[in-house]
Amino acid sequence: MTNPGSQAAPLIDLQRLVVAIRRKKRFWLATALLGLVAGALVTVFLPPPPTAVVTVMVTHAQDSPTDSGSLIRTDVTVLQTTQIAGEALKAIGSADKPEAFAKEYTGLGLSNNIMQITVKAKTGADAVAKAKALADTFIADHVKRDKAVADAQAKALLDQRKNAQDELATVDQQVNDEQSKGRQANPSTLEQLYSRRAALQSQVSDFTNRAQQAGIGDPRVTAGTQVVDAARLLPSALLKTGGLNSGIGFGLGLALGLAFAAVSAISKDKPVLRGEISAELGASVIAQLRSRLPLLSRFLRRSRTVDERKRVATTLVRAIRKDRPSVSLLELGAPKVAAALALDIAGELAADGKASVLDDLPDEDVRKLVAETKSEVAVVGAGDPAAGPDERRIGVGTVSPGTAWTDLEHLGAETVLVVKAGHANTLWLHTVARQLADQRIPIVGVVLVDPDPRDKSDGTLWDGLHTALRGRAGLAPAPHLVRTEDEDRMDELVARLAERVAVAEPPSHRASVRPIVPPALAGPKPPVVPLPEPGKVSVGDHLDAPTKKFAPVKPPKRPTPFKRDHAEPAHKGELNAELESEKSAEVS
Repeated sequence: MTNPGSQAAPLIDLQRLVVAIRRKKRFWLATALLGLVAGALVTVFLPPPPTAVVTVMVTHAQDSPTDSGSLIRTDVTVLQTTQIAGEALKAIGSADKPEAFAKEYTGLGLSNNIMQITVKAKTGADAVAKAKALADTFIADHVKRDKAVADAQAKALLDQRKNAQDELATVDQQVNDEQSKGRQANPSTLEQLYSRRAALQSQVSDFTNRAQQAGIGDPRVTAGTQVVDAARLLPSALLKTGGLNSGIGFGLGLALGLAFAAVSAISKDKPVLRGEISAELGASVIAQLRSRLPLLSRFLRRSRTVDERKRVATTLVRAIRKDRPSVSLLELGAPKVAAALALDIAGELAADGKASVLDDLPDEDVRKLVAETKSEVAVVGAGDPAAGPDERRIGVGTVSPGTAWTDLEHLGAETVLVVKAGHANTLWLHTVARQLADQRIPIVGVVLVDPDPRDKSDGTLWDGLHTALRGRAGLAPAPHLVRTEDEDRMDELVARLAERVAVAEPPSHRASVRPIVPPALAGPKPPVVPLPEPGKVSVGDHLDAPTKKFAPVKPPKRPTPFKRDHAEPAHKGELNAELESEKSAEVS
């Protein structure tokens, strides 16, 4: 397993960001609550002005079932012009400016032909009067604009009729001129002139009828555009308005709080995860505590924190009970927790002898805690005499900024760091680890205060076993299980000798040979037989592998046709005698 600190850290660690935001839960909940209260106060001290509404049905000459609402949107835009606002103000005799009044009312198209006008004013009567004036002014302007369009269309038709009449007069003159020629008149020319005069007369008649109809206008626009819901004052809904304002304030406060928590978590670079803190300090997290319970749990589970602290104290006492070097507790952001833990450790050690606590905290939290709890543990200061040979003293100090690093060695030869999660940044954790290493004070472990309950990171470092707390529980191997190098070498030599004996004289009918196994596998260890000196033991001709323990042998001769050359070697009896004596000595 690798050390988490050796891996490259990402630019933005999402897990760390979420944990940091969760740890600032009180802050962003407070901002959200503040926004909620601010919204409610705005409703109380700045109540909404009186509001009046009026509904108008607007009829258009171009109405069609396929209209997508563009006509009513045009009417809403026309309603909010300063011209309509000025005419409405003139109708009620108000001296307000049209530009300012245009901002106090709005129009909303409910359908293709229904528009709702909403007006706000200082008083209810003023709001109703302005709403009625706006509706009447808009209706008059709408009808006027439709009439103007009709008049413009009628005028255009009349102009076209005049042009047709002028041309008709010219054609009539040509016809008269052609008829005055008598028999010399051209019949085809007269025919063309007669056709042209008939067409012009028809156009003049058509233009006259169309101009008359256009001059009348569209009666549907005049009759259909009217007020369908008279101006009325809306009831004041303080609860609804207050709820809306409170909800808006709550949302804004929550968003601002979360944004601030996220930015501070990224910029301040304060580790909160177990894996990060252990990697920065170079020591494993051996326990974790909570400095305080949530508000509702303080009264119901107040003793839970005390029980957890005593359990951690018992764990530390088991580790340092047999160690003669003194141990200190150095806090970083949790002086009260360190003071209470030191008293618990001293109380456990007092059962084996005299124990005391050296209070070197800036605010003397240990003395204050002893006075509050009326503990019987002795508390001494930095200027008191040193501890006796039979006295165990637990030093309590701090590694916060401004610490006298050279004085930490007087608190204890080893130390346990009590660190609050998210209190110090990465640079200061590096400084603490470097200063303790310079003072040659090994860190036994880290007690993490107020960790994140959903933190799943591993706070154990797999190097530095000589200083880690888990290294103190390692058991040395049993003496009877340790095999020395000489015993292993002797067993190897005996096994090799037994193998050579079995090869030199295989079992026969004269004597049964019991297989010899190494003593390491056969139970009780056999007596050691001294090896013969080199040169005194000879082997068969076929065993031509000399070693340092046996004399070299001559290579076998090549077979010859003479019978005397195939005789048994003269030294075979000597080899058998030597091997039989060695085997009998080993078996006995």
